[in-house]
This record gives sequence, C-alpha cells and structure tokens, in this order.
Amino acid sequence: MFDRFRFSTMLAGPVRRFKRLLPVLFFFLTFVIFFVWKLIQFTKQNEVHPKHLFRKKSAEDFNDNYRIKVIIGHYVGNSIDKVPNATKEMINQNNFNPIPSAGKNGRPVVVDSKDFLKMRQMYQINRFNLLASDKIPLNRSLPDFRRKKCSGLFSDYRTYPNTSIIIVFHNEAWSTLFRTVWSVINRSPHELVEEIILVDDASERDFLKKPLEDYIKALPIKTRLLRSFQRIGLIKARLKGALAAKGEVLTFLDAHCECTIGWLESLLSVIKEDKKTVVCPVIDIINDDTFAYVKSFELHWGAFNWNLQFRWYTLGGKEMKLRKKDATLPFNTPAMAGGLFAIDKQFFFDIGAYDEGMNIWGGENLEMSFRIWQCGGQVQIAPCSRVGHIFRKSSPYSFPGGIDKTLYSNLARVALVWMDDWANFYFKYNQEASRMKNNQNVTARMDLRKRMQCKSFEWYLDNIWPQHFFPKDDRFFGRIRNLAEDKCLIKPDKKGLSNQPMGIAKIEKCFGDDFIVEMFVMTLEGFIMTDDSVCLDAPEKIGTGPQKVRITACSGFSRQKWEYDHENKELRHMSNHKCLDISKSKEFSEGLVITDCNGSKSQKWTLEEVKWK
Repeated sequence: MFDRFRFSTMLAGPVRRFKRLLPVLFFFLTFVIFFVWKLIQFTKQNEVHPKHLFRKKSAEDFNDNYRIKVIIGHYVGNSIDKVPNATKEMINQNNFNPIPSAGKNGRPVVVDSKDFLKMRQMYQINRFNLLASDKIPLNRSLPDFRRKKCSGLFSDYRTYPNTSIIIVFHNEAWSTLFRTVWSVINRSPHELVEEIILVDDASERDFLKKPLEDYIKALPIKTRLLRSFQRIGLIKARLKGALAAKGEVLTFLDAHCECTIGWLESLLSVIKEDKKTVVCPVIDIINDDTFAYVKSFELHWGAFNWNLQFRWYTLGGKEMKLRKKDATLPFNTPAMAGGLFAIDKQFFFDIGAYDEGMNIWGGENLEMSFRIWQCGGQVQIAPCSRVGHIFRKSSPYSFPGGIDKTLYSNLARVALVWMDDWANFYFKYNQEASRMKNNQNVTARMDLRKRMQCKSFEWYLDNIWPQHFFPKDDRFFGRIRNLAEDKCLIKPDKKGLSNQPMGIAKIEKCFGDDFIVEMFVMTLEGFIMTDDSVCLDAPEKIGTGPQKVRITACSGFSRQKWEYDHENKELRHMSNHKCLDISKSKEFSEGLVITDCNGSKSQKWTLEEVKWK
C-alpha cells in the first residue's frame, strides 16, 4: 500500500538540496547565456575593417575566391569633458592590473556581468573597453597570421637601415600605450631599432607625467619622451618626433597598436631596396570591446571616395595578379591609412614632410599619398608585416576649433594643391570644404609641387588607380533618367550598402539640382559606377522572365558591363543583351530588372551630362 507520508519524507531531502542549489544553477545559466551573447557579438564585430570603419560580410559572392567589400563608416570627435559620471579621480587613475592569461594569443577578454556598470562608465574615458584592456599583460602573446613563406624571407635583416619608431599619444591609457611599446620591444630585432620616441601631445593624466618618465628609464630599448605642453595635434606632433629622430628610417605607429612577429623586418626590407618607397603594414583589428586580435581582409588597397574619406577597396587587377603569383610581395596602394607606415627620413624631408598648414588630424594621409605618387615615389603595403590597431567607433579627443572646421580645412588644402580640376568637383559636392578653401594659404605647397616637377592628378588617376570612379572628360558623368516614369537612378544609402550584400537598383523622383546620390559615371569599358566604388550589376545567366538589377561593389567582372544605344535610348547588359527596365511584377516592385528588349517606353533611358569641373 502506498505510504504518502513516507514518500514525502523521502523527497524532502532532495528538494531542500535542490533549493539550496537553485541560486548557483541560476547564476550558471545566466553566465552561459551571457557568454553565448558575447560570442555572437564578438563574431559580428570581427567583420570590422580599418580605418574607423565598419562592414558586413556579403551573403552572396560571384563564384570566385575574392569577395568584394565596400567599406562605409564615420568618425565623430567628442571631448573628454562629456564623459558621464566620470570623476577627475577616475580619469587620472591608472588601474592597470593584469591577469597573466588574459588575452593570451590574442583571445578576447569578457568582463564579468557584475562589472558591467563600471565597464560602461570607464568605456567613455578612451572610447574602448578600458576595464578589459587593464586586465591584459603588456607582453601578451599574439597569433601569427603571416603566410608561412614570410618567416624565412628576411634572414639578412642586419643589412637593413635602422629606424626611429615614433608614437604620438594624447591622454592614452597606460595599458594600450605600453602594450604598443612592449610589442615593439619584444617583436623587433634590437639591432634595427635606433630608438623609440614617445611624443606627448599635451596629455593631462597624472600617470602620464612623472610615472611615465620613471617607467621608460628601465626599458631595454632607448626610449625618449618629447612633450608638447600645448595641444598641437597628431600632424605637428609627428613632425616634432621626426625632427628629433636619429634613425635612418622613420616608422610611425599609433599609441594603441600591437606589432606581431616579423613586422619591422618586412617594412625595412622594402626601404632598403628603394628609399623612395613608403611602406605600410597590413592592419589587423584589435576589437575595441573584447581586445581580441582579429585577422583583417587582405585583398584590399587604400583609396578614397568623392568626399575624400579614406576607404579600403578591392585590389586592382595588376596587384591581384601579383598576389596570385606571390602573396608575400609588397604591392602598390593608391593611398595609405596614414596611422602606421615607414619612410626613409631623408626622403620624408626632401619630399616636404607634413603640410604644416594642416591642423590636428585628418586628410594628412591623402596629402602625403598624392604627394609621394605625383612627385616620384610610391606607396606600398607589405603583406608580411602585420600590426593590430584598435578601431574605435568615435574619438575621445577634443578638436580645437571643432572637428568639422579642422578636417575640412585640411581637406581643402589637399584638393587645392594636388587635385587640379578635380578640386572643383570636390568643392562642388562638399560645401563644408568649399567654405574653408578661401582661408587657405597654399603658396608654399604649390611652390614645392612646382619645384619637384610633380605629375598631374589625372596622371595619378590613370596610372595609379585606373579602377577609380571619378569623372573624366572621356567618360559620362551625370544622371540616368527613365523616360516612362521621369525618374532617376539613385545610389542606395549607406544603410542599404552596409546592411545588405547588395543594394537594390531603384529610381526615384529626380532632384533637379546636381544632387550627389543621382550622379553616376559610365566608363569607356561600360561600367556604370558611383561614389564608394559601387556599380550597376545584373546576372550573367539568362533566366526566364525579369531578373533583379542591383547596385553593388565594383568587381571588374563582365556582369557589371553595360552599353548605351543612343538611337534607341536603351541600356543593354553586355553579357546577355537584355535591357534595363522597370518591373511590372509586384515581386520586384521596389527595384529595376533586366528583361528582353521590346522597345517599350519603360526601357528608354537618357544619359544627362552634368558639368563636373
């Protein structure tokens, strides 16, 4: 017979034990959920790419091994005075307290949930996860992402020129600044490092004063500290370091980097062969939240859009072929990011150093890139050199005079001195810079260009970056109007390009003015391109019925080639000879299609030239 009392007594013990374990189980379950959430977040963040930019992985490729990425992003300056709930004591305190295994081999550091509030508070000080950074040792190990062949290439490094390594900082965190320094010390042949020069651009933190001076005295490589007691900005601070440098080569690093094995030998080997070559490492990503060291996308080079914002675009055809032949060889790049590079010291000063009319930060990388290429040098990326860099979503620093005034004044100088007719194009579509151009005295830089007999900007576009999407006299520039709807082709917005593998090709009411989103270029080869290297793209395979047309990253593939029939006013896809049309199907109601050419008015387009000079 069933004894209820005895049964309940038997259950009482396990139930009591379960109740005691319940908080532990709840905490464990919460930790697992949090860990999975952070892992997903980290995976997404790994798709970030330089410089202060973001990208999303494409869900569709073109049946090739080289997927095309368009980098879209922004950079916003903010003063440290706006840090919420951050006391002066917090800002001035060095909380570096490393855990030996934290961040080992570049792995992510996850902050305990109990420290979330503190983490968010401290995040605002440097605009990266300072709490995580302060847990990671200064000499943490990192993965070696180089090609295997790289490790055996530089055995003659003792014959290379030596270098001064210049690191500018302003209110930098102790942990990131000295992880940069120790990565140089630990992963550079000491015979090649003449000195490390730290340039303090008017830092206010207490721990960056006497504690820093005392600390560098014991470093195993000679380290000098130069101070500016007034804020002079990155450009002038780097020039200050360059003027004091004793090495044959100047190597510039940002103050929140981590150098990997073999990084320096690869750079200096290029300059040994040609002193007029400026060389950059491949820039990997140090995640600003977890401090994970993440391999970046290699098949890219640096360039810029119509607003003179630096971007990473897919390698040109010549450089792609070079990499297929030998992926360890340095390759040309139209522009450099500007934060990390090496240059022969004599060449640096012979070619004009930095433009002293520029202030603080912004545009100096393009100015130097144009000047080097147009005046007889070259800019390259060395694949065997890899340096990690923290990419923040915004800046913690103040910009005297305001970031817009500073940045657009600098860019106005770039355009006025180096871009010839394309300066007018830049000012036409960038009113902020146009307002600054009359305040610029560029006489000295124009004299430098004349004295050095530098080449034209058109030469630069034709020879250094032939894949460019800028207007020229030998290509169409203007709006593409549909006659049936009296609407114009438009470029998808940044959200459409960054959150989708490809933007849907659309037409909207024409603006009437020369509005930049409806401006397109059509090249002699048939590519219909617009800003940020995006092209009109359609499937090559002939399917049944209408097929979607998209605006996606320019690839150079035949699926992006078109021809315009002036007599019939038709835009035909070169591969399948179908016509660009407005879909009548609800399925494609928001976009354009290609379909059989039938002479209908919806397939009629006009190419309306717009003056760009």
